[in-house]
Amino acid sequence: MRRVVITGLGLVGPLGVGARFSWNRLLEGVSGVGPITLFDASALPSKIAGEIPRSQEVNAASQGKLNFDEWITPGDRRKLADFVSYGVIAADMALQDAGWAPTDIEELERTGVLIGSGIGGLETIYDASLILRDKGHRRVNPFFIPSSLINISSGVTSIRHGFRGPNHSVVTACATGAHAIGDASRFIMFGDADVMVAGGSEGSICALGISAFTALRALSTNFNDTPQKASRPWDQDRDGFVMGEGGAVLILEELEHAKKRGAKIYAEIVGYGLSGDAYHITATSPDGNGGYRAMKSALNHAKLNPDDVDYINAHGTSTPLGDVSEIQGFLTLMKDTDLKTSMSSTKSSTGHLLGAAGGAEAIFSILSIQDQVVPPTLNLENPVPEAKGIDLVPLVAKERKVDVAMSNSFGFGGTNASLVFKKYTA
Repeated sequence: MRRVVITGLGLVGPLGVGARFSWNRLLEGVSGVGPITLFDASALPSKIAGEIPRSQEVNAASQGKLNFDEWITPGDRRKLADFVSYGVIAADMALQDAGWAPTDIEELERTGVLIGSGIGGLETIYDASLILRDKGHRRVNPFFIPSSLINISSGVTSIRHGFRGPNHSVVTACATGAHAIGDASRFIMFGDADVMVAGGSEGSICALGISAFTALRALSTNFNDTPQKASRPWDQDRDGFVMGEGGAVLILEELEHAKKRGAKIYAEIVGYGLSGDAYHITATSPDGNGGYRAMKSALNHAKLNPDDVDYINAHGTSTPLGDVSEIQGFLTLMKDTDLKTSMSSTKSSTGHLLGAAGGAEAIFSILSIQDQVVPPTLNLENPVPEAKGIDLVPLVAKERKVDVAMSNSFGFGGTNASLVFKKYTA
């Protein structure tokens, strides 16, 4: 089986623009959660979110802020939902980081794209429905349908760079980004491509998105006055997740291909596991069995044991039921170990990026291997009793050996994905 390595990282999210910029802020204990500014949320029970910091200044990206005009022309912006733009921008960043800009037709045909989204163009759909109701069908944007489709981040990225390999997408709710990366790695392993641009994007911070998740009683509503305290995985005062937005894309490359061109190698992807809870449409099984089986499958694929894992970037959304379920799955996986594995939730800093979460958290897992440090779980002041004896990296980052890192993503419908990354050795 062909080996697959990571050679580029691209991230735009609540902590800022750029993978390294976001990572540094994450290690500093910065929260990207604040009051909603994208629309008037004053009448809603949840008034906070993890928005991407924006700016109209020139060279905004150098300050970690997003100026759309630095990446996408105004004309193209009008044709694209925000989630598409986030995916395309993250892909551009990752390709620049990897130094991959082929012009040879054979290389273009061996480069593919797989960027997914958990929801897609929710705001665009909402806005179009209001236009249809208030102004009639003739005022509906002719690009409404393509701008809302989940595969369009992949499509635009393919067109933008001339990539003619696999042009694919996935949608598995909050597990989307992880599934996209795992599936893309298999395309390379099985010889369908030599390079894959893979990850997830999401842009659902809108009145409909916040209202719908609030109706599910999934969002935090107790911390509107102290938004940076709202996302608190495994803390006894948690009351739901915080909506986030962004795009996170990785460049996956066949090892020999990467070595031949002298590419920088961040890490190797060695394991990918999938499972289904077969339990409930929105709730995870209390015993965490689905998550456990995804993690176990990923380790079997990697030919590693549970105690080989140094760090786990948990799904850890800050919901009352989900957090404890994941703890139970972790304890089942680690039942024959001495619990030396560190596990944290970076959603405490970013909020929940839904379909982009798996990509962002894969990037953070890879950088933990690069820098030999694990990011903190913010706001973990009073851990749940079930977490006793587990290193959840409360409040501050921790330096430690990280040769193997796992990233978990679980989604509505009972879909689970686990990725295992390993320090690259020849």
